[in-house]
Amino acid sequence: MSGRWIFCDFDGTIVEEEIFVALLRRFAPVESARTLPEIYALRVSLRDGLRRILETIPSAAWPEMEDFVVRSAHIRAGFAEFAEASRAAGWSLLVVTGGFQAMAELVLAPFRSAISAVHGLEVDRSGPFLHPYSPWESADELVSKPAVYAHYAPEQAICIGDSVTDLALARQCPRVFARDRLAEYLQREQRPWQAFETFFDILPALEAVHAAR
Repeated sequence: MSGRWIFCDFDGTIVEEEIFVALLRRFAPVESARTLPEIYALRVSLRDGLRRILETIPSAAWPEMEDFVVRSAHIRAGFAEFAEASRAAGWSLLVVTGGFQAMAELVLAPFRSAISAVHGLEVDRSGPFLHPYSPWESADELVSKPAVYAHYAPEQAICIGDSVTDLALARQCPRVFARDRLAEYLQREQRPWQAFETFFDILPALEAVHAAR
């Protein structure tokens, strides 16, 4: 598809909280306590670890889970301005979440016109327990952000994230804005990244490209 693309995480990035992690701890506390530390330590893959946790959650809990996400979400400062500035500067904004796509769509509804697409985890609720799946699944991840990146084949790219679900993409993206765990991982690997706290911190990067056109 080429062009200019922004690959932006959802949990802990667009929204201030790691809502997906909070969701796991709320609805699968025992398995989350056992498996999340292994995921963060990079000893268990995201695909295996998240599936292990999610498949302990009853499908009947889904409406309560949606309500939990919508009530918990607080949009990070500057996102509305950033989304509009992206479009004005000729960038296409993608939201790529390691969490549930349907839940991200609910929270992002007020901004959806400025977002080109939302990609994330899907779920089969036809059985007694949740069965997560994704068209972007890889050997290591349920939602492989590098697979999404390869699909769009950007000429220019900016990646924005905060945690382990963003690490594989950040390793190959030419320009990365990072915070929290992702910044720690990249610092440890001595890879280039720029810090951000709000989306106002990222706006100058878009404006610089727009001014150079």
